This record gives sequence, C-alpha cells and structure tokens, in this order.
Amino acid sequence: MSEPVSIIGSPISPYVRKVLAVLELKGVAYRIDPIAPFVGNDAFARLSPLRRIPVLIEGDMVLNDSSVICQYLEDRHPTPALYPADLADRARARWLEEYADTHLGDVLIWRLFFQLGAKRFLFREEADEAVVRKAREEEIPAALDYLEAQLPPSGFAFGGLSIADLTLASFFRTAAFVKYAIDAGRWPRMAALVAQVMALSAMRKLAAIEDRIVRLPLAEQRTALADMGVALTPTTLGDAAPRHGLRRA
Repeated sequence: MSEPVSIIGSPISPYVRKVLAVLELKGVAYRIDPIAPFVGNDAFARLSPLRRIPVLIEGDMVLNDSSVICQYLEDRHPTPALYPADLADRARARWLEEYADTHLGDVLIWRLFFQLGAKRFLFREEADEAVVRKAREEEIPAALDYLEAQLPPSGFAFGGLSIADLTLASFFRTAAFVKYAIDAGRWPRMAALVAQVMALSAMRKLAAIEDRIVRLPLAEQRTALADMGVALTPTTLGDAAPRHGLRRA
C-alpha cells in the first residue's frame, strides 16, 4: 500500500480546498499540514519558493500551484474524471479555473477575506475599508456578472461535475467566512452552482473541518483536527512568526 500524499496548507484556503476536494472525490489518501502561508518556516520556503499554498509531496516529488496539482491528480487518478471530455469544454473549464484562481483570488480573497479576516486575525491590523467597499460594491458584482453569463440555466458548468465547479465554489466558500453571500435574486445561476457543489458529501466533509478551526488560534488548529480524526503530517512547517508574503496563496 502506497504512502498517503502530503498536502501543506490550510483547508480554509480556496486553493487548498480545491485540491482536497479532488483528493476526496478520487478517493486518494492524504495527510495535511494545515498551515497558513504567512507562518511557514524556512523549510516551507524551500519547498514553496513563492511561499504559496498548497504544496503536494508524494515520495521525492514536490508540486506547487493548485492547478498544477489538480491536473497531476487527474492524470495520476483518472477516475472519476474532473475535467470535461470534450476538448472545447475542457479548455473552458480550465479558463474558469484560472479566472477564479487569479481574479477571484484578488477580489474575494485579498480584497475581502484577507482584509476582514486574516489581516485582523494574524497581524492585528485594521482592514482598509475603502478596499473592502470597492470589492463589495464594484469588483465582486462585476465578476459575478461575468460568471453568471458563463453558466447554463441549471446544473454544473459543463454537465458533469468538473474542476471549474469545484474552483468557483471554493472561492465563495472562503468568502462566506467574512459573511459574503451571493445574491441569488441577482445571480441565480452562480448561487445555485455554489449551493450544489457545497452539498456534495466531499465538500460537506471539508466544511466540517473548516468550521472547526476557522476561529481557533493557529497554534490550536492541529490539535483540533487530530481530535476530529483528520490525518496529519508528523511535523509542521507552520511554526514561524506571522509575516506578510507574496500575494496569491
């Protein structure tokens, strides 16, 4: 029996959540070091030179970037397929994944979640209310207008569940921790898509883990996850003092 893969990164991160969802859906065993990138030590920096999460370790192989990791997992464990079979749909799914990782990463994570959550929680700094207001009133609505037009009237983006659905839902799940919810009256397709993805058993399992640790001090999170029976790495790379790092997890 092969060793489980190791994932470095907090499950509260949308990038980590996407990877964990793929692992869960494909039935791949894993263990996790649930760190925020801001507290990664020097060993973490050697594994992740951009100081981003997630990192996947399998034997001697180290992979960075959630999209690279998910594509590797798809190739390594092709069932169930999480990328559309049709070439055009597969390309469009990858584009929506990229759009989420970059643009939603900016407006939902850095300009909303980081400002209202991580900035206060980790660094004891006040949010930039002008940044938050612009994100809520201008940038996120514009992104939702675009995404709404990319989706079918119902169901997943490309028929069956795909990486696009998992990625989009993951970002809005993290935004929910700072009380952002999609207005279902204005963006019914996006609201329904996120609800449908979050109703999956794999996502419900991850949500229970996230809910358990989201308000705990970082030093207490590993113990809380161990008490839940979550498989953890033997040691952690998250024992450095919090420090600002590069943007995008």
